Amino acid sequence: MIRVAPRSTWQACPVPPARRSASRSTPTAGVPWDRAELAPIVLIRGTEGLLGDRAVSRLARLAREAASADGAGAELEVTSVEAAQYESGRLAVITSPSLFAEPQHVEILGFESMTDACATDVLAYLADPAPDVTLVLRHGGGVRGKKVLDALVAAKVALVACDPVPDRDKPAFVSAEFSRARRKIAPEGVAALVDAVGSDLRELAAAAQQLISDTTGVVTDQEVDRYYGGRVEATGFKVADAAVAGDVAGALVLVRHAMASGTPPVPLVAALALKLRTMAKVAASRGRDHGADVLKGLAPWQVDRARRDLQGWTPEGLATAIMATAAADAEVKGESRSPEFAVERAVRRIVAARS
Repeated sequence: MIRVAPRSTWQACPVPPARRSASRSTPTAGVPWDRAELAPIVLIRGTEGLLGDRAVSRLARLAREAASADGAGAELEVTSVEAAQYESGRLAVITSPSLFAEPQHVEILGFESMTDACATDVLAYLADPAPDVTLVLRHGGGVRGKKVLDALVAAKVALVACDPVPDRDKPAFVSAEFSRARRKIAPEGVAALVDAVGSDLRELAAAAQQLISDTTGVVTDQEVDRYYGGRVEATGFKVADAAVAGDVAGALVLVRHAMASGTPPVPLVAALALKLRTMAKVAASRGRDHGADVLKGLAPWQVDRARRDLQGWTPEGLATAIMATAAADAEVKGESRSPEFAVERAVRRIVAARS
């Protein structure tokens, strides 16, 4: 049989402080997908589909491994149910003991679209979980079923967080993909891959896996360019790179492409602000006895990139650019009738400050 932690030991592992502070929005409580472990009931919660799919697959694999390691020769029975098509009483039927007492692994997917019957049955199951069964609930975000979610959290079921990965954390995501495959990628290769593939996490993961499969040794920016050099996406960070480099024409083209593809003005300005803040931190660390304290929280590749970006900038110019970005931030959040124009004006002011 599958041996899982008794109910008294169910605990929702809190997000480490560093992870919590990495995003302005409040992250979902729980462990990341690659640390998900078996428990009588596991709630996988968050809007990032790739990470949710990985968490579901990981738990199914762990359940199969546990069944194989049991030594009794029992085969694991895996059942997947779509919450939107759930019919009353089905959970009780699925989790009822079988003739040969095989361990069972049950997945209820699309829990954010649960029927009323699904909500009722899960609440009833929560009060009396079946032995030798692992129940996985995949909730893709939203407030539907809040009563059930609150009850699950209150019962301290195992929680797995699958929140969206912010753009600033995507380089770390790429590095982790290579580390799991026991491969190495140079910092320049990481930056090149994120720049080329863009913000979609599934595409980024697929690109990383292709490079892992098709290359040997340390992956550099040359390999990335060979595979994906023609796919640079007009992201906020590409806009910021062009602006701080003084390329006003290139930055404005990227701004218009980004907006045309659906990127709102707010994240574009946020990318400009993040870029300039990083540059300001690195500039402030120069010549200080405790410069490392100023750079706390920045990865080495970020520091190196900021040092290159600072070439051609004066302290006064950097201060002017930061003030221009702060003004644009207020404008795109309601103080301007034309947020799009506010972004373009901020780019022009940043380039002018560098000049």
